[in-house]
Amino acid sequence: MQDQIKLPQSVKADDAARDAAREDGARELVTDVAYKQVMIANVMFVGEQGCGDGHWVLIDTGVAGSAEAIKATARARFKGEGRPAAIILTHGHFDHVGSAKTLSDQWRVPVYAHPAEHPYLDGSTRYPRADASVGGGLIATLSPFFPTSPVDLTGRLRTLPVDHSVPYMPGWRWIHTPGHSAGHVSLWRQRDGVLIAGDAFVTTKQESLYAAVTQPPQMHGPPAYFTPDWSNAKQSVVSLALLAPEFVVTGHGAAMQGPVMRTALNELAEHFDTLAVPARHQ
Repeated sequence: MQDQIKLPQSVKADDAARDAAREDGARELVTDVAYKQVMIANVMFVGEQGCGDGHWVLIDTGVAGSAEAIKATARARFKGEGRPAAIILTHGHFDHVGSAKTLSDQWRVPVYAHPAEHPYLDGSTRYPRADASVGGGLIATLSPFFPTSPVDLTGRLRTLPVDHSVPYMPGWRWIHTPGHSAGHVSLWRQRDGVLIAGDAFVTTKQESLYAAVTQPPQMHGPPAYFTPDWSNAKQSVVSLALLAPEFVVTGHGAAMQGPVMRTALNELAEHFDTLAVPARHQ
């Protein structure tokens, strides 16, 4: 398996000097979309700065223990108590839902996910154990020890609308992008080409602890240790590449933009079997 498509630093979508001048600790993609790396995963904040409580949406919630960092960014970015209208989950893996129950209970807000993810979000079904045999780094090696128990969001859990609209996010649509998980979704806004891809693909080599921390810009398939369905994973990347996004933020790695990013995403889609699929699954 060829394991990366290296990209120049210039394709990063965020501006370090601009972001450092703000107090919210987030990295901004466009004025109403920002993200924050919390431990090993990104969470996304969708809404205009200073819009106040109930006028923005949180995408994913990081690992357990991330709630206070997320709330601090939300208060600084949106003012008031920093309470969103809702939480949207791209999927139910531990590094994306770890703080979902804490935050949804404290904020008293609904949590939306694809129905195929609900068994992992209503306390009824465990995810399969991770596959350490994919190799490629320390995180992959340690992955069998990652939590697979379901979270229980009963009372807060909602199903994404069948018309593919995204609650409280006008102009956005959700796209079913299975493979990394059965109910994985990505979020797309056509008017400015912003794509929140979740883990359908990522922009760092997430199997490697060094890369996950330093985040050199690289185009990768979904984290291999948690991806059970490579056929659907490939089709999901192909469908997202066809959108020709202008801005991309994923569950792991720095946000990216522009034609060089699109070329790399197209290359990943075209050569997915050799670039992304572990040898034992080919």
